[in-house]
Amino acid sequence: MAAPLEVIVSSDSGSQLWNSTVFDLHSGSSLLSYRGGNSSARTLTVLSGQYLLSAQVGKNFINVWEIQRKDQLQQKIVCPGVVTCLTASPNGLFLTAAVAEAIYLWEVSTGKLLSVLSRHYQDVTCLKFTDDSSHFVSGGKDNLALVWSLSSVVQLDLSHTPEPRHILSRHSLPITDLHCGLMGAQARVATASLDQTVKVWELSSGELLLSVLFDVEIMSVTFDPCEYFLFCGGSDGNIFQVSLCSQILSRDKSFQSDNDGNQVFKGHRNLVTCLSVSMDGTLLLSGSHDETVRLWDVQSKQSIRCLAHKGPVTNAVIMAAPANMFLPDTRPAIPLPRFSRHLHASEGDGGESGEVCVRLGLYTQEEEETYLQKADRLNSLMNAVTDKSVFGDGENTKVRVAELEEEVQTLKKVNKDLYDFSSQLLTKPT
Repeated sequence: MAAPLEVIVSSDSGSQLWNSTVFDLHSGSSLLSYRGGNSSARTLTVLSGQYLLSAQVGKNFINVWEIQRKDQLQQKIVCPGVVTCLTASPNGLFLTAAVAEAIYLWEVSTGKLLSVLSRHYQDVTCLKFTDDSSHFVSGGKDNLALVWSLSSVVQLDLSHTPEPRHILSRHSLPITDLHCGLMGAQARVATASLDQTVKVWELSSGELLLSVLFDVEIMSVTFDPCEYFLFCGGSDGNIFQVSLCSQILSRDKSFQSDNDGNQVFKGHRNLVTCLSVSMDGTLLLSGSHDETVRLWDVQSKQSIRCLAHKGPVTNAVIMAAPANMFLPDTRPAIPLPRFSRHLHASEGDGGESGEVCVRLGLYTQEEEETYLQKADRLNSLMNAVTDKSVFGDGENTKVRVAELEEEVQTLKKVNKDLYDFSSQLLTKPT
């Protein structure tokens, strides 16, 4: 049998035999089970298509499995505290985890802790990357959703505290879930909250595009891939489908079930904790505290499959099946390093003496002319000194050339000083 294109991966907090299970999307049959502990909510993630990660319920470590080796844990990443949410960047280069109100960002290739972000005032509840890995969004119990630009967070200068690109502050109660749509930095972001609203934002500007008020608290949210619909999981077990293509759509609206695309999926008996949509947008997956995962046909709103679990469902997602998942004899191309717990890695904690790591800096916003631009302009002027229309004849030309030569010498000295400083930094003994 050929490997499935899409699979369901789910976990619950009560199972004693396995941590998470992989199901066939279309038949519902169990394909794989990963053993060892239990996964906490919003922490199940796949890294580079080669590793499955999830945070242990109530513990301060992250479980790691090689994607094709389901029977044993391969590694544990120890964290400074209990992990409340976890996600990996789609390009596989970075891993982020929240511990209380702080967000930890690691570089996967080296295991180095690059940044600790403490901009939230209460516990972080959810973390999501954009599909191009350029930004990530965090939501917390402080009612805030923060948009972070990765290039501003991953920087060498630790004396400057990174600040979020946007602060989304229109919720009045804790944020329970968020979802980033497609299109990278141009994506739309949906946030769900205990204030009974779901809000849709434009990531690039931070502008609020839509706010939908419901009769119940909203615990989970997602878009379909084309963003025709918004799916919202309620605390009463219902799933609400909101049309984003309505001709009468206003920025603030109350949910009403009608024939214009707004519908309700009924079947769960307890709050809906997680939602996911298939690649073609025809199937909706939901996980609930009623200890079931349900698969729905979006068009008919009918539940077509119910997968029983041993406890409240903590994670349920439809994902593209990684290439190695069903090839037990394969191994990851790159082994995971030991992950550091400190920004300044000490000896024996993942750091290597004498190592210098250069990161992306903040994009400059200044209007001041850069060194290269200035040198290029001066070079152009010097090449034009023989053009009488620029400088004219006689003594004025000689004076102007002398001034330019003096300025070029100054720039050369600046360049040499920068080179000497860089050389000392790179060769300085530790």
